[in-house]
Amino acid sequence: MTRSEITPQTCRTMEDVRAGIDALDEKLVALLAERMRYIEAASRIKTDRTQVRDEDRKAAVLAHAAQIWRRESLPEHVILELYERLVELSIAYEEQAFVQKQD
Repeated sequence: MTRSEITPQTCRTMEDVRAGIDALDEKLVALLAERMRYIEAASRIKTDRTQVRDEDRKAAVLAHAAQIWRRESLPEHVILELYERLVELSIAYEEQAFVQKQD
């Protein structure tokens, strides 16, 4: 079975599970890199450092992630913890990018 054929339902061994996770991680990291490029764009577009942290937007992102996660019938607390960390790291990344553009 090739990595592209592996699904959670077709896994028969731990090697299958690990290969599936590795293949998925390839995609996740690429998507996270693309997300960070949007964060870089935000730091380029925003004109004031106080615009970097937007608690209303953060709440909207968390709510959206939870909504998607619920459609998958998975426990909401998992995605909320993950996204809380992702958003906070994104804000820190944007803050750093904003400061660098001022130099």
